[in-house]
Amino acid sequence: MEKQSFDPWVWGKNTNSVQAVEVKNVAGTLYCSGQVAIDTNGMPSSADMRSQLIQTIANLEQLVSEASYECKNIVRLNVYTTSTQDFFTTCMDVYVPFIQKHGIEQATTLLEVKGLFATLTVELEATLVK
Repeated sequence: MEKQSFDPWVWGKNTNSVQAVEVKNVAGTLYCSGQVAIDTNGMPSSADMRSQLIQTIANLEQLVSEASYECKNIVRLNVYTTSTQDFFTTCMDVYVPFIQKHGIEQATTLLEVKGLFATLTVELEATLVK
């Protein structure tokens, strides 16, 4: 697999994402459903957004690993949240290290939504290649 990212604007270096990702010679593609802070018993979290993001990332990492992919090959990562303001003020110290830990260079869309399932406040939807 060959992967190349594109980000023609200097300000893009501050977004923890890139504007586009091109992938060639792909051996497989994994489309992940939105991952949220649901425990192994299927119970949604009612914790704060930051705590939910920690669990959501752990769930995404487990899913990716069990599917025999690697987080470093996330090429698209959409973030859905009930408050972009809360996400930026309380979650960036969790989100950015996750991206950096895996060396992810992904196209990203951040959307504020009216609501998510039950008491959930953040959801991550990923596409990976190998």
